[in-house]
Amino acid sequence: MRFPRLPDWVVYAAIVVAVLFAALGRDERTDAPPPPPKGAEPLGEVVGPASPFDPSVVVDVPTKTGPAAGTAFSIGRAGVWLTARHVVDGCSRPVIVVGPSTGVAVRVWVDPRGEAALLYTEGGAAPLPLALAQPLRRGQRAFHPGFPQGEPGEASSRLLGRETLVVRGHGARNEPVLVWAETGRTEGLHGTLGGLSGAPALDAQGRVLGVTIAESPRRGRIYTTAPEVVTATLVANGRRADASATGEAITPQNYFIVSDDLRRELQVAQVLCLE
Repeated sequence: MRFPRLPDWVVYAAIVVAVLFAALGRDERTDAPPPPPKGAEPLGEVVGPASPFDPSVVVDVPTKTGPAAGTAFSIGRAGVWLTARHVVDGCSRPVIVVGPSTGVAVRVWVDPRGEAALLYTEGGAAPLPLALAQPLRRGQRAFHPGFPQGEPGEASSRLLGRETLVVRGHGARNEPVLVWAETGRTEGLHGTLGGLSGAPALDAQGRVLGVTIAESPRRGRIYTTAPEVVTATLVANGRRADASATGEAITPQNYFIVSDDLRRELQVAQVLCLE
């Protein structure tokens, strides 16, 4: 039996549809590591409060710190920023980069009990909204815009649960943290995410869930402060969330675009420690 020959336009249309489905079916950027385990799916169980039974991750911090680079984000239009403690702790000349070869000096307030630190400048950018009291669910997404390897970049992740950060050496303490499985990152970015420390961990509404503080490249993990740690830092310094702050909806398809916008508006900025 012979079948009639299909018109060329039908063949071309079928090819175009197949290509579109293949492109739209990709949830993450091309350089995403393997997906997180099946236990970290959306709408998982609520993550409970910190517990002495949480797994631990140990970090050794040297007594002396040298020049460093990281990320900070605005939480107050008057010039209030959040970053990771280790980016600025012990730094004598911290600056926030506001343009090519241009930085503004900052004053630093480090919370001795946690990994969050507050920075103050003369004037600032529009603040990011905070969602520190929202319930967390295993498998929910987070997006981390910042400056990995000293260049503009971002990562995405899914929540796995809680761990306890055991800091040995300078600033020794035990601190609850959130652990996330990395699911995507800036196209072409390979290796370490160093420089992303201090970046916000944003939910799908563009609200801050915590501060990015560390990674485990071998395991494909990203660590952030627990929400209660950031809340304690703000309370200890007499700061409150800016009720007027608004966020932009973020998805796996647009998070790199939103990240560029946040950096362009200096809501997310690079921090340098000059010595």
